[in-house]
Amino acid sequence: MPTISTFYGILVQMFWNEHAPPHFHALYAEDEVLIDIRTLEVMEGNLPRRALALVLEWSQEHRNELMEDWNLCAQNQPPKKIHPLP
Repeated sequence: MPTISTFYGILVQMFWNEHAPPHFHALYAEDEVLIDIRTLEVMEGNLPRRALALVLEWSQEHRNELMEDWNLCAQNQPPKKIHPLP
């Protein structure tokens, strides 16, 4: 699974040919969440509150790029890296 961004110990990843709705995975230590790109709602899993807040802040800023990466993955193409939080 390609890692598209890394910040504050959080890995953001996206699978090829993943099931709908468009989403990404965020991993922090042993925790993982799936986040819907369109609504930025947690679909599954848990992260510590601060880590989740950082992921949601980042995803709000990069929602268009996340959708572009989703479309690339749907076409079996590698997603592009997305800038991390500063």
